[in-house]
Amino acid sequence: MIPCMKALVLRWQGVCLLAWILAWGLAHAAEGLPLARDLQQDAEQARARRAAVLIAFVSPNCPYCALALREVLVPTSLNPDYQDKLVMRRVYTREQLPLRDFAGRRTTHRDFSRQLGIFLVPTVVLFDPDGQPLAKPLVGITTVEQYGYDLDEAIAQAMARLRPPS
Repeated sequence: MIPCMKALVLRWQGVCLLAWILAWGLAHAAEGLPLARDLQQDAEQARARRAAVLIAFVSPNCPYCALALREVLVPTSLNPDYQDKLVMRRVYTREQLPLRDFAGRRTTHRDFSRQLGIFLVPTVVLFDPDGQPLAKPLVGITTVEQYGYDLDEAIAQAMARLRPPS
């Protein structure tokens, strides 16, 4: 093999390996956050618990999505302090995966994301059981610490709207 061709093949193998690592990382990071399939059913579950529906809008090849999922969102989903406050789901913004929206209409992850104007990932939105946003969306991630703080603030705001003090 000529030297230029060998370098090209090695570079291509490196790119493929990096793409595989990113996809594997997101898939494993997302394991603790169920894929959205039926938001109407999720909303009924949230209504019964007076909880919010948290949707993490992500993309398979997004390292920032993998970071947000791995370091903040999945640990939050596993934390008992949040079990009664949140029904957490994951939506892939560019995928044609089937989805039933809050009103029970059939759509796809991609169309649902576009309908909401979600084009940047990761984006987290907290919804009430009727599908109305409860707090300002979290768009992007700067640091894990700030992201965790911002998520806690958004959850507190959502809970204050869902469970006002009597």
